[in-house]
Amino acid sequence: MSQKHLKEAFISNLNGTSLLEISLGLSLPPLCLLCRGLLLILYHLRYGKPLSSRKYSLLLDFLVLVSPLLFSCTVLSPIMFFMPTIIAAFCAGIFSKIYSQRKHETRVPFRQIVKDFQKAYLDPEYIPAITVFRVYVNVLTSIGILAVDFPQYPRRYAKAETYGTGVMDLGVGAFIFGNALVCPEVRQKSCLTQPKFSNLARQFFSIWPLIFLGFGRLLSVKSIEYHEHTSEYGVHWNFFFTLAFVRLAASLLLAVFPKNKSWIVAINLAVLYQLILNTTSLKTFILHGSDGRDTRVGFLNANREGLLSLFGYLAIYMASVQAGLWLLKCRNSVKGWIEAARFLLLTVLVLFVFLHVSQAYADPVSRRMANLSYCVWVVAHCLTFFICFVVTDLALVFTKLLVKGSSVPCCWNVVKPPNTGTKREMEAVPVRREGKLSHICLISAINKNQLLFFLLANVMTGTVNILIDTIHSKTAFTLCILHLYMFFNCLIMYILHAKNIVLKFW
Repeated sequence: MSQKHLKEAFISNLNGTSLLEISLGLSLPPLCLLCRGLLLILYHLRYGKPLSSRKYSLLLDFLVLVSPLLFSCTVLSPIMFFMPTIIAAFCAGIFSKIYSQRKHETRVPFRQIVKDFQKAYLDPEYIPAITVFRVYVNVLTSIGILAVDFPQYPRRYAKAETYGTGVMDLGVGAFIFGNALVCPEVRQKSCLTQPKFSNLARQFFSIWPLIFLGFGRLLSVKSIEYHEHTSEYGVHWNFFFTLAFVRLAASLLLAVFPKNKSWIVAINLAVLYQLILNTTSLKTFILHGSDGRDTRVGFLNANREGLLSLFGYLAIYMASVQAGLWLLKCRNSVKGWIEAARFLLLTVLVLFVFLHVSQAYADPVSRRMANLSYCVWVVAHCLTFFICFVVTDLALVFTKLLVKGSSVPCCWNVVKPPNTGTKREMEAVPVRREGKLSHICLISAINKNQLLFFLLANVMTGTVNILIDTIHSKTAFTLCILHLYMFFNCLIMYILHAKNIVLKFW
């Protein structure tokens, strides 16, 4: 077999992993974020000032926020079930040290700290969990697209062929979910005075970079005979096209239907699509082609997975729009966000029950078709992921109250209560210090140029695969390559952020 066919076989005919393992894996990024925040607070407690060195800040962010994820999906994957416990224990140790080393004059009884924490007000203009969610989906996707070509990456984490729940299957849906959370329809505060179709032209113009990148990927892959997993999207289709068309179709739907009813549109889309799959020959067509022998003759046959899965991804997008609208409702207190987390947790439990019913009576999860079970699974796990980040942020807010003046990048600011009688009611107490820290935060850096980060990761992945025989790589070499690859991508984003450069001109 040629190198191309070897690599194609290496990522084909896989069945995914268990829902439990994926759920445990989703707890790792929030725990890494918590660990980074606690280390910064401990540093402030020890030295009386925040970590101001750009070099050390980048190194800390990479070693704590990114490196553990690289290890957990390669050499530490056999002990994945113990990883959250190990990192949580480490975080508990740091918190214990912070609590015991507080200055005597600022010590307050623990019960009083809890009361103050519950009464604390948070900056309503910024929800850090949304930013961190989107950045980590990008980071995890970037790790996965290269790591999957190495033997140290477990085959159960890769995309399932037809049915199954692989980590990378979730990543595709999570990318759609994260994009919808901050789409223009969600971020637009008031659209009552504007015509419904006023933003359509703008949306059509905004997707041209994705179309351009889609054609660029298509031409480059075909010209160099790069290995492809045809049953993923088809012969000519790719994820950039999916992102573009889902966004455009969602804009059309949101121009017709009220955006606060997008959850109804999502349910109807997913259920109707599943009914068509089960009652017609559409499912057979997607899996085996029009002749039942996996033909790829004709544009529709050649790209049937990519074209028909758009209905499922569109349902995920619409569900995320509803989630984004709900999250942006003004909750400016810790108590309000605790209640929001409880409601989201209840929603997740209902979705998992529905997922069980859907898999039993409709169809198992299939990313290839983006069926009803896949849509429910993606939304449930994305909300779970988001809840973990909200809890992490609240834990860091609580810890910051223990150490006066401490601050953590991409974490909530504690602000003054709204009825204090001052002119600027929501003036944040640590605004200036947070402002200084924001420019040395890797999360903020990636957030500023997310599409560029994803594109750079794709280009680097292709370059590594062309230059290196990934399938036969040794463990030490694999870890070295993956770390260099991620560090280079992060460094580019960090430099652009430090120079305040945002490469977006559309």
